[in-house]
Amino acid sequence: MNKTTRSLAALLLALLVGGRSFAQGSAGERAAFEPRYLIDLPTAGMIPHNTLALDMDFYHSGGLLVGVSIGLFDRLDAGLSYGGVGVIGTESPVWNNSTGFHLKVRLLEESVLLPAIALGFDSQGKEEYVDPPGRYVIKSRGLYAVASKNYSAMGSLSLHGGVNYSLERGDDDTDPNFFVGIEKTIGASVSAVGEYDLALNDTNQDALGRGRGYLNIGLKASLGRGFTLGLNLKDLLRNQQTISIGNRTIAVEYLQPL
Repeated sequence: MNKTTRSLAALLLALLVGGRSFAQGSAGERAAFEPRYLIDLPTAGMIPHNTLALDMDFYHSGGLLVGVSIGLFDRLDAGLSYGGVGVIGTESPVWNNSTGFHLKVRLLEESVLLPAIALGFDSQGKEEYVDPPGRYVIKSRGLYAVASKNYSAMGSLSLHGGVNYSLERGDDDTDPNFFVGIEKTIGASVSAVGEYDLALNDTNQDALGRGRGYLNIGLKASLGRGFTLGLNLKDLLRNQQTISIGNRTIAVEYLQPL
């Protein structure tokens, strides 16, 4: 076990042992906010009304993606995002082709029998923008529908599933896509997450993937009121064939009522 791994293990152990003293973000049994994303995939979770959300994703090649969102109503939120590679480090930044936009509305609240259901649009893909063919390495969701259901199982167990149709079609792959995910709380302040993006819209002759889909796992920890840190391992099936994705990424989320 190297020094970095030992440090992360010590941090997570401290959170598990002393987590009840932490104010909550969106991870763990005492989460104050609904998780809006697993890693790359959306859930039916929403930003509370009149609350501002700041999201930062740190990825390979000095990549940084920053998003700002607001809860317009309890069932409606929207936001903008922008980033690029080479933002961190000594290289000159290469910025994304355009600003990303997302909008999500929750159609159905969760009940004992039924999941929460949300519809949304998100033009922001993940990793760098590649031109040609004019798309992100991980395509944006585009138009999507997602359902989320929570269960009590030694804490909380959440299941998620959805369908999406990306508007990134520069590679001439216009197929709809499906995705699934899971989240399990581990104590008061930590959650383990996993997701599988089938990437059915990235399988033609000009695809960037091998047709295996994207399997990602991660840990999230609430470190303060509205503040959540995520440590992720991405593309475990080694789907990416054209551009190498850095498997280890970091996600930072901060939510603040206005």
